[in-house]
Amino acid sequence: MSRTSPADQSRASAFPEDAVPGAGAEEKAEEVLREHDISSRFRTELGWWGWLVGAISIAFTLYHLYAAFFRPYNAWMHGSLHVAGALALIFLLYPASKRLLRPDPNGNMWVNLLIGRHRGIPWYDVLLAAAATTCSLYIFFRYEYLVSNQVAILGYSDIDILIASLGVVLVLEATRRCVGIPIVVVAGVAILYALFATGDRMPGDWGHRGQDWSEFATNMFLSAGQGIFGTPIRVSSEFIFLFLFFAVVLLRTNIGQFFNDLAFRAAGRFSGGPAKAAVAASGLQGMVSGSSVANTVASGSFTIPIMKRAGFKPHVAAATEATASTGGQLVPPIMGAAAFIMAQNVEGIEYNDLIVIAIIPALLYFTGAFLSVHFEAKRNELKGIAPELLPSWKSIVTRIDMLLPLVVIIGTLLGGASPMRAALFGIGTALGISLLRALVEHLLPVISEATTQGKSPVAETGKMALALVYVVMQMLIAGARTALPVIAACASAGLVAGTVTSTGLGGQLGRGLVDLAGGNFMLVLVMVMVACIILGMGLPTTANYVVTATVAAPILINHFDVPHIAAHMFVFFFGILADVTPPVCLAAFAGAGIAGANPMRAGVTATRIAIAGFLIPYAFILEPALLLQGTFAETLIPLLTVILGMICVASGLAGYLIARGTVTDRILLVVGGIMLIYPDVVISGIGLAVVAVGVVIQAVLRARGHKANTDAGESLDMDIPTASATR
Repeated sequence: MSRTSPADQSRASAFPEDAVPGAGAEEKAEEVLREHDISSRFRTELGWWGWLVGAISIAFTLYHLYAAFFRPYNAWMHGSLHVAGALALIFLLYPASKRLLRPDPNGNMWVNLLIGRHRGIPWYDVLLAAAATTCSLYIFFRYEYLVSNQVAILGYSDIDILIASLGVVLVLEATRRCVGIPIVVVAGVAILYALFATGDRMPGDWGHRGQDWSEFATNMFLSAGQGIFGTPIRVSSEFIFLFLFFAVVLLRTNIGQFFNDLAFRAAGRFSGGPAKAAVAASGLQGMVSGSSVANTVASGSFTIPIMKRAGFKPHVAAATEATASTGGQLVPPIMGAAAFIMAQNVEGIEYNDLIVIAIIPALLYFTGAFLSVHFEAKRNELKGIAPELLPSWKSIVTRIDMLLPLVVIIGTLLGGASPMRAALFGIGTALGISLLRALVEHLLPVISEATTQGKSPVAETGKMALALVYVVMQMLIAGARTALPVIAACASAGLVAGTVTSTGLGGQLGRGLVDLAGGNFMLVLVMVMVACIILGMGLPTTANYVVTATVAAPILINHFDVPHIAAHMFVFFFGILADVTPPVCLAAFAGAGIAGANPMRAGVTATRIAIAGFLIPYAFILEPALLLQGTFAETLIPLLTVILGMICVASGLAGYLIARGTVTDRILLVVGGIMLIYPDVVISGIGLAVVAVGVVIQAVLRARGHKANTDAGESLDMDIPTASATR
């Protein structure tokens, strides 16, 4: 199997050739991605096994496309095929330890073969792949038996219990390999609670009636609609996979580089332009990507060197890219693949409605990030990129057709079509545009040249057709591989959600947290925020949302009557922000690896740049109109005060509004800005007065010469970095 390098997108850039990171930058980006993104630590030296893995991957993707058109099986049977294929590929692609990816030329050949440290796939992973596939296919082939009265009356057989037990264990091991240990630990704690936290062993109301292993395993693996085959896997098999494949098709058409060029053309010439362009580009790429770390590396391998050359300190460049890439998971229509599950969890909200509701929170997040880098640039007197060094509008207009698949998919959704149909339309449009571009840009010139030289155009056309078939095959393979971590995360998150539901743990946690906070609403919000961030430090977006939506969101809904959509967006936001929150800020660490910066310093700076993301959830909890849960007039005033508050907070933290600030005016701006964000007329009014005092102080400082040299028309005559500058 082949894989597109994170920096591959840069090759189609409209920048000068020396602007594109070279091979050294690509290797570094790949190294950083594997270091910080567990889902990228898969085998690449497969030998002849690559043919088998490639064939399974192609069949896996084609099956999902077929199922989307014809829906041949019910949700449980379809889910079993979904999990079966994913587990097989995970065990074939992901080693038991990342150390096994590194060759050991000095080791004993037979020992290397035994432990699987060699080219190809070790024998034990082949057995595990076969066992995992068998367990999932057991549901498919024994469906009639599993839903029969025989099971309902007589219970499960020993074979059923063995299959279920093995299935649960293999799902957890597959998740550990491609997602990481933290989610397995969370699932393990849930399992221990289900097995041992009985009423006679736990204090107060924290116990439950108890379950033995056979009951737990069969409930989690052999019961439709709960556990491993609950809502997360059902949504993953029906919607998420198609949208992830849609993202793969778009990125293979270099839409990522188109977003980069568009953002740099629009914002690159202004003060701090490279950072502003990075924020915009990552926000656009977030529409089709679902991983903050992967997005940080893919975009950052291009944007971070440019930001450093523009004068941004390495840790600031890393933090900016990490903040923007993390926010990409908040951008509809994909939203880190969690949007589809959220639409199932929130009463009265369809997916088509959700992607509209999510627009304001996403725009506020990126507005806050944009403001933070703007004031950072102003304080440090950083200019933009000279216009002649930017991509031309002509080069962008000639590629504007790349946006058509996004227009089609969003328009189809807003028109009332199902997410599945919208994804299919988007995929078809993207493939059609790719085929048309290949015809115009490659095939017609080849035919013309062949005719001129007296060669057979049929032969040249055949070669081009084979090349196109190869490209499509690579897309199918990449679509399957991209989905594997999401499928594993959804399966393990289903274990946690199933345990919480079957034991009543969610209600007990809610009562305990409310009692601990003394019933104080704001204190409960802070506690829920901390819990979501802690969970988010080890769980990917989809799994984190499933867990927090099962455990934390009901606390706000049941005890404080928070609207369902507001509660779910609150936990969703803070689970994602874990990627830029120290000490485990993976996106910031990945950015620091590219920038050559101190990782923890980059994480702290990313938290400052993303400060709006920490304030916005409180705003829409207190004022649900920001989530379109009200009239236009009810939404407009809170929206304006939130934006004004974000300007004040960002400038106060950066230390510049209209002049270099002092400690006093910076504190006034931050405090007043937070009060403005609080949706209460009296508090916002007081905040406005506090901000006014801070602005007056800065105006006096400016009059005394404490302003930076930020003349609007100037730009930095800088060379876009060459390959050597990125190392």
